[in-house]
Amino acid sequence: MIKISVLIAGRHATSISLEEDFYQEFIDIAKEKNLSRNELVTIIDRERNVDNLSSAVRLYVLQYYKNKADHH
Repeated sequence: MIKISVLIAGRHATSISLEEDFYQEFIDIAKEKNLSRNELVTIIDRERNVDNLSSAVRLYVLQYYKNKADHH
């Protein structure tokens, strides 16, 4: 498990905990979208439907790759 410090919307400091594989995929998605990890976390935070931000990140990663697979 990796604990990552993030800044949401440039003003709210918090941390998330992710398994190494989820963290790597999260970073890869941010790079692919040309976003910083803080920018991607801000997007995920704004759109999430679950209370836990770490869970929201995991669900985002999962949905991202499911959508990508559906389009191929």
